[in-house]
Amino acid sequence: MRLGTGIFLLAIGAVLTFAVSAQVSGIDLDVVGWILMAVGALGIVVELAVWAPRRRRVVRTDGYEGGPVRRSTTEETY
Repeated sequence: MRLGTGIFLLAIGAVLTFAVSAQVSGIDLDVVGWILMAVGALGIVVELAVWAPRRRRVVRTDGYEGGPVRRSTTEETY
């Protein structure tokens, strides 16, 4: 589930729970709304837990920590 899907389910669940006052026989829309909000929140948490640790890490091999970075260029002759 993507982050947008989780937010969408959370929003639809909130609308069903708090804004809709219609009665449908055999289905309690409040319970359906709460279930959708729970699934959406769980989807958001899982998505952030899976993708949040993926950060780019810069590895410095040409200097010490805190020191200046030495950049070198090479000129190629043809």
